[in-house]
Amino acid sequence: MKLFNTLSGTLEPFSPDHDPVTMYVCGITPYAASHVGHAMSAVVFDVVRRYLEFKGYGVRHVQNFTDIDDKMIDAAARSGVSISDLAESNIRAFLEEMDALNVLRAHVYPRATGEIPRILEMIGGLVDDGYAYPADGDVYFRVRKDPDYGKLSHRTLDGMRAGARVEVNERKEDAMDFALWKGRKPGEPHWDSPWGSGRPGWHIECSAMSLAYLGETLDIHGGGQDLVFPHHENEVAQSESYTKKQPFARFWLHNGLLRLGDGKMSKSVGNIVSVREALERHSADALRLFFLSSHYRAPLSYTDDGVVAQERGAERLRVALETAGVDGDGEPLDPAPHRGRFLAAMDDDLNTPRAIAALFDLAHDINRCREQGRATSQGRETLRELAGVLGLTLKPPETGFAGAPFIDLLIETRKRLREAKQFDLADRIREELADLGIVLEDSAGGTTWKPKVS
Repeated sequence: MKLFNTLSGTLEPFSPDHDPVTMYVCGITPYAASHVGHAMSAVVFDVVRRYLEFKGYGVRHVQNFTDIDDKMIDAAARSGVSISDLAESNIRAFLEEMDALNVLRAHVYPRATGEIPRILEMIGGLVDDGYAYPADGDVYFRVRKDPDYGKLSHRTLDGMRAGARVEVNERKEDAMDFALWKGRKPGEPHWDSPWGSGRPGWHIECSAMSLAYLGETLDIHGGGQDLVFPHHENEVAQSESYTKKQPFARFWLHNGLLRLGDGKMSKSVGNIVSVREALERHSADALRLFFLSSHYRAPLSYTDDGVVAQERGAERLRVALETAGVDGDGEPLDPAPHRGRFLAAMDDDLNTPRAIAALFDLAHDINRCREQGRATSQGRETLRELAGVLGLTLKPPETGFAGAPFIDLLIETRKRLREAKQFDLADRIREELADLGIVLEDSAGGTTWKPKVS
């Protein structure tokens, strides 16, 4: 199994240092409803975890919530609620939406506000060792103290300064120094510290949390590509400076960004489709197939039409799993070649588009063999197992349709008409049901029905 490591910029064989594998993934800032860009990242790292577990690894998965920062403060003030109530509401909704998407829950969901003692301990250590300095109630990290700064984003410090719009701050020794602790401002939440009351900076929370729950060196650190710089770069600098150990994370995995129109989907910009809206329009399987139809490191543009196309794909896989009738006694389907293609694709930096293609080819062969009267049970078992690696349930969508018994009666009537060679009347039943949005599918095992996918 090879994974693309952002740190080295190359594909590397995956060999963890820990059992279970330690995986930290940056989570949401819960100041507003989560959007489908968050859902895509969650699905990507859910598949990372599922595939590692499929290959026999244990995994300990930690994902944080940034429940205190500038955006949280501003959003709470605009809405007239407390920061904690705003965070609690959006975190609860996020977890419910991830459950609906069949995303496995992380083992730990630490929150920044719950980790203040660990954060203060880490900042204190960096100050004591000269990597950070207090300045009028703030505390800043000295980037020039770290000779490796820029190694994750593959930039030089001077190049960063030349291309950055850095806010002028006379309290900083260097314009690129970043805040570990922010001094108290009127109306903001605050905690006591040796440098004055205030609140943590954004970057330090993830270092403190990963250190507390996963140890000094991680096997995998994940997040979106927009976090490589400055967030993850700063995490590397402060973590390795504090522990005196390298690397902070052995593998850095970053998913591509989801776009809507011409720009990255962003709550702050407002060009979003919420997860709730997407789940109201589409099934979880269709959304997962849509996200995974592109390689996880590639950008992806979100469209309803694109997800609808994947709805049809999910239905093709569901049909192949149907167990109507008894397997024939002909030569059984051998799913091993399809399984081999799936595993080869996933071992190649989680190439889910190729893996999905292998699933569709297996589904095609299952349907063909069923029509030929051949045994397909092994093929169906393999399809269900491998679809599960991608988090697909392949359960029929809940239609809530009360006319199912009537449709079954019509199917039985149609069967008798065909046996009596009254094909015109039998075809009339199929056509009338189609007009009502019901599709009949005939096979050697009998006739099944399903709602038509728009």
